[in-house]
Formats: sequence, structure tokens, C-alpha cells
Amino acid sequence: MRRRVLAVLALAVALVTAVPTATGATPPDRPAVTAMWVWDNSVDRAVDARGTGYAPADPATLAAFVRDHGLTTVHVSAPWAADEGPVAGWLTDALAAVRAEGARVGVLGGDPPWLDQPALAVQWMRAATSGRTVDHVQLNVEPWTQPAWFTDRAGSVARWLALLDAVRAELPPGVGLGVDVPYWLAWEPWGAGTVADAALARADRVEVVAFVDHAHGDDGILALSADAVSATVAAGLPFTVGVETDSPQVAGGAQWTFGDDGVAALVTETALVDAALAGTPGYEGVAVQHYRTWRTLLEAPPTS
Repeated sequence: MRRRVLAVLALAVALVTAVPTATGATPPDRPAVTAMWVWDNSVDRAVDARGTGYAPADPATLAAFVRDHGLTTVHVSAPWAADEGPVAGWLTDALAAVRAEGARVGVLGGDPPWLDQPALAVQWMRAATSGRTVDHVQLNVEPWTQPAWFTDRAGSVARWLALLDAVRAELPPGVGLGVDVPYWLAWEPWGAGTVADAALARADRVEVVAFVDHAHGDDGILALSADAVSATVAAGLPFTVGVETDSPQVAGGAQWTFGDDGVAALVTETALVDAALAGTPGYEGVAVQHYRTWRTLLEAPPTS
């Protein structure tokens, strides 16, 4: 197994440095993927109901993965009441271990009830940041997945923005607000601009979510994310472009994820995205959703 993983990693490195852009240019001499979401922890559910029991999420193994892949930004999931119980110790140690590798770290969270009760989000944030050194709080609240999005779009947007405002107003000094912004929010009108514009006005950093499994074409990552990227550049914010590695069942279809395409496709397509966006103000690389599924993809046999 170890030899197979090392072989896959060697292939990934070779592809990153060898894939040309559409204009024949060579991608930058750095990993295309520089960030990831971490939704799992290594705590046994038997000792803490919030545990997910994913052994490779132990702080040392997670930090080694960050180091080996040259990651510079990591969003680490913080459950409710993250200042209590066994998960609290794991979170403190995981954040410190990742930060020791030179990466920016953020606490990650987002529950639908927060949309109607922003005070809950503030309470979560305070517990997640308590006694820990973090660079940002990454909110992954998705009103577009709730029934109200289709019956009360304006109210859903207003509640989401109010939630962002509430959390931002209570952030500890020096901690920024990160927001996950799907590309298509740049096409949703809001006031004099778009929903994306309104979210960007409240953020300090952004993940432009473009869960597609190819870089080019009218339905590719670059084309779909172009308007959201332009809005982020105009807002003067640092950003990454997010891709998915979960199963097609979870992602909602094979076209939305690299989970069924193999690691070579992930590396090839993200290298194309990275080369095309290199030099764009604020661009910091590609982000992978998420640690467990990316690691699983790396350990899988190469696809034919």
C-alpha cells in the first residue's frame, strides 16, 4: 500500500510540472492545490458523540499531509461546543500542528438553523476560537440547500447576509471571516449588484466554489467561476477556487466531482486552472473538498 501511495504521489508531482496551458505556458513551480477543507476528526464516537473516528485526521498525520502537499490554507471543522470534551483537545492540537507547518488555519462550520438564529453561529464561533490561535473563521452555511431558497429567495439571502454580519461583528481581534461562495451566486441579482457581491463585502477571504470535474469548456471550472472570480478581484480579497473529490452520489452527479475520475484527472485539471489564474490578484491556488475523500482518491488504484 505504501509503495502504491508513493507511486501515485510521484505521478501527481510529475503531472503538475508537465501539464501545459492552452497557450503552451508552463504552470508555476508550486502545487496547484494549496488549500483544503477538513470535515473529519480522529476522535472515537464512543467517547464523544461529535467524533467521526477518522484515524488519519489525528494531528500528526494531518500535519504531515499538509507538509507533504505544500498546503498553505486549511479549514478545520469545529463541532458545536468545541471548547468542551475530547473533541476540544483534538481541535486545539490539530490547529496547532497544521499551523506549525506554516499554513493558515481556520475553524470551519455551518448549520442550517443558524440562518434563523445567528446568535447560535456566534456562540459556535466563540467556542471554536476560544484559547486557540486561528487566522480565520470559515462559514459554510448554505441557504440554497434549504426549501425556503425556492419559496422565499429574498428572505433566504437576507438571513444569510445577516448571519455573516453577526459573526463578523463578534470575531476576535486579528481573526478574519472566510466565506464559501458558489460561482453561480455571481449570477443572482441582489440590490445594485449580486448575491456574491453582497457576501464578498462581508468577507476577508473567499473560497469560490466551482465543483466541476474539468477546467476548460463552457461548463468547465474556469468559465463557470469567471464572474465570481472577477467579483472577488474587484473586492480586493484573497481567494482560492474549490473543487470536489467526494463520490458522485454525495456530489449530486459525476460531473461535479473528481471522486470518480482518479487522482491523475484531479492533478491535470487543477494544474490547468492554476496556470490560467496565475497572476490574478488575490489568487492563492485551488482548494480541495475534502481531506478524507482526497486522501482516499490518492490511495486508490490508478483508473484506466
